[in-house]
Amino acid sequence: MEIVRELPLDQILLGDAVRMMGMLPAASVHCVFADPPYNLQLKGELRRPDDSLVDGVDDDWDRFTDFAAYDAFTRAWLGECRRLLRKDGTLWVIGTYHNIFRIGAILQEMGFWVLNDIVWRKANPMPNFRGRRFTNAHETMIWAARGQDSRHRFNYQAMKALNDDIQMRSDWFLPLCTGPERLRNEHGLKLHPTQKPEALLHRVLLASTNPGDIILDPFLGTGTTAAVARRLHRHFIGIERHPAYVEAAWGRVRRVRPAPLDGMETTPSKREAARIPFGNLVERGLVPAGTTLSERTRKVEATVMADGTIRCGDLHGSIHKVGAEVQHAPSCNGWTFWHVEEAGELVPLDTLRGRMRNAPPETAPP
Repeated sequence: MEIVRELPLDQILLGDAVRMMGMLPAASVHCVFADPPYNLQLKGELRRPDDSLVDGVDDDWDRFTDFAAYDAFTRAWLGECRRLLRKDGTLWVIGTYHNIFRIGAILQEMGFWVLNDIVWRKANPMPNFRGRRFTNAHETMIWAARGQDSRHRFNYQAMKALNDDIQMRSDWFLPLCTGPERLRNEHGLKLHPTQKPEALLHRVLLASTNPGDIILDPFLGTGTTAAVARRLHRHFIGIERHPAYVEAAWGRVRRVRPAPLDGMETTPSKREAARIPFGNLVERGLVPAGTTLSERTRKVEATVMADGTIRCGDLHGSIHKVGAEVQHAPSCNGWTFWHVEEAGELVPLDTLRGRMRNAPPETAPP
C-alpha cells in the first residue's frame, strides 16, 4: 500500500477508517476524537412498542457478529490512532453502555493512559418507551493520553473561564443536537441518528488542543468535529465511509465562518507562564533595593536587599522563606503574601510580576 507523504489537512476522506488511517504518517496528529459504532446487541431496546425505530439506528455498520469481532475491530482502529498520535497527544472516545466499557479496557491494554471519563448528561434525552429500564440519559467519553509519560495538553484556565470561573467538572450537562443544527434529509428526517452537538466538541477541542493543531476524526459522520475545528482554527482530518454523510459534512464545513483569530487565545495556566524570579523585579527597578514590603495588614514589614532577598528583623532569605518564618508556617507563597505600596494602596508582588510578564518586549522595563 502506498503511504501518503503529506497530511490531507482540512480534508474528508471517503473510505474505511482503519484502511485510511493506515495511509497516514505516524506521529502526525495532536488529538483524536472518535465516535465509533455502538455495537448494538439488543435491537429491541431501540424500538417503540409499535416496533418502529426510536432513533433510526438500523445500520449493518453498527452490528457485529459477536463481541470478539467488535473487539478485533476496536483494537484495529485504536492501534492506528495510537500510531498516528504524537507522543503528547490525546484521544477522546465517546460511547454508551453497549461499547464504552469494552473500548476502555482495550485502550488500557494497548498502553493508553486514561485521564478522565466525562459523563455527558443529556438535557433532553430520548425516553424509554417500553418502560423496562431507566431512561438512558447520558453517554460516556474517555479522555486518554497516548501513554503514561505523555505531557498532555489541558487548557485548565480556559475550561474554568468557560464555566463562569468555576473549575469544570467531569459531568457536562448539554442538550442533544436539535433545531437548525440537526441535519435532515429531503424528507425532513434526521440525516444521521447520533449527530453530536457542536457544544460538546467545542469543549473537547478547547480543553485539549491549540489553534493550528491537527484533529483526526476516524468516524466523522456528518462533520461535527470538522465544523467545530474549522471554527476554532484547528486543522481536521475526517474519515467517513458513507457517501451521503461525506457530502453533508462538506456542505456543513463550507458554511462555517471561522472565529476571529484574536479570539482564539486561551487563558494560559500558571504552570505554562514564564518563570520570573523575584530578583528580576529588583534588578529591573520594579521593586528596587531598599523598598519596604509588608503583609496586607501592615503588621509585618521587610526590606528588599540588592540580591533579591529580604530582611525582617533577624530573619533573612527569600520572599517565600521569610514569609513562612514570620507566620510560623511550613511554607508561604511570597508573591501573594508580600505587598508594596502604590499611591497609598497595597499591591501584591504577584501583580508586579504579572505586569513584567505581560509587558511587550519593546516596552519592557530596562
